[in-house]
Amino acid sequence: MSYAPIMSTRRCVIALVALLIPFAQASAGTIVEGVRAWAEADHTRIVLDLDGPVRHNLFTLRNPSRVVIDLAKGRFDAGATNLPANVGVVRNVRAAEQPDGSLRIVLDLEKAVQAKSFFAGPGAGTAERLVIDLGERAGPRPVKRASTQAKGRDIVIAVDPGHGGIDPGAVGKNKTREKDVVMAISRKLVDKINAEPGMSAFLVRKRDLKIDHWERMERARRANADLFVSVHADAVEDRRAYGSSVYALSLKGASDEAARRLANRENAALIGDVQLGEKEPVLASVLMDLSQNATINASIDIGEAVLKRMGRVNRLHRRTVQQAGFIVLKSPDVPSILVETAYISNPEEERKLNDQAHQHRVANAVYQGIRDYYLVNPPVDTLFAQRANQGQVVAGPVTYTIAAGDTLSEIAERHRVSLRALRRENRIRGDRIRVGQVLRIPTGG
Repeated sequence: MSYAPIMSTRRCVIALVALLIPFAQASAGTIVEGVRAWAEADHTRIVLDLDGPVRHNLFTLRNPSRVVIDLAKGRFDAGATNLPANVGVVRNVRAAEQPDGSLRIVLDLEKAVQAKSFFAGPGAGTAERLVIDLGERAGPRPVKRASTQAKGRDIVIAVDPGHGGIDPGAVGKNKTREKDVVMAISRKLVDKINAEPGMSAFLVRKRDLKIDHWERMERARRANADLFVSVHADAVEDRRAYGSSVYALSLKGASDEAARRLANRENAALIGDVQLGEKEPVLASVLMDLSQNATINASIDIGEAVLKRMGRVNRLHRRTVQQAGFIVLKSPDVPSILVETAYISNPEEERKLNDQAHQHRVANAVYQGIRDYYLVNPPVDTLFAQRANQGQVVAGPVTYTIAAGDTLSEIAERHRVSLRALRRENRIRGDRIRVGQVLRIPTGG
């Protein structure tokens, strides 16, 4: 079935709140641990690796073209000396600490661009990442050309690693904790989604902390996410149990959540683009039912796409999407799925869950399933929808500039190509690469 977006107007209402979240989370003296850059088919991406969240301001300047990022109370790590140059539209990156304690980073550009920024959560060895995307600035075109439309937004995915903090989740025979392996898989999933033009993702739980189930769901709603994905690893007493499963919300769970929200009408949040507390009880109930039915149907369809991909990397415990009343799935207006990656109580699957290569395969399967769904059912205001209307395929990256700490195998995995193909395309023998080297990314694997 096709998923008609139910949050387009709500997105506009909540956009200001979503933009203010990083400001509320700002901390003093944030350190920039490194700056990375790479060029993709339709934009250049700059990533600032940070030791924590920071309040920031981004603006553009002309004659010459520049993008300026001001970080409140920020400074560079002493080892962050290799700044990118001649990557995509970026000619040079400059930085200087200001008298007021802020850090100003300037991107010197080849031409004017459209700039946007967002926080992408923890990465490998870093607590937070600030991503700056520099896209093509549309010039004047004939009115009938489809390219006159504003660039569509990203499809936003909230990825929730289950459990955390004092709640380890299930524990395997060899003491593997669910909270650890699902965090590893979730981080890989976020990286894969963020490497896809037209999609962006963030971690609901960024650190080893226990977060209330309701709060996990509401974090996705506050960020106006298009999809909520909760990642888990199942466990039962029978160690022979095996396989992956995907869950969506049950009708009973939806009914209970509707009753809870309607009973609290004075504090009811927006559902879609409607404030339920302002409506008559019968009308509010009807609107809630419509929203929940559309959300559950979309969740099941997305779950089926993910399950199909999961079956290629692991045995399936159930071959159809299951429905249950899990609290984290009870959002009335954000499609939500819960992925049980494997049985951590099964010694063989526990071993696989600890294997990084298998973690990548699982994360890639979930990512591919999500992408499969949205290629066919893109929300109308997104880049995916624009490209579908123009008969275009969402393009992948073309080149990548090597940053400190990169390895060939990680770059190949990030761009979903084989290590052999990457070496062949760039005539590389062995694994020696250098910072600043520009790699060509082959088409396909």
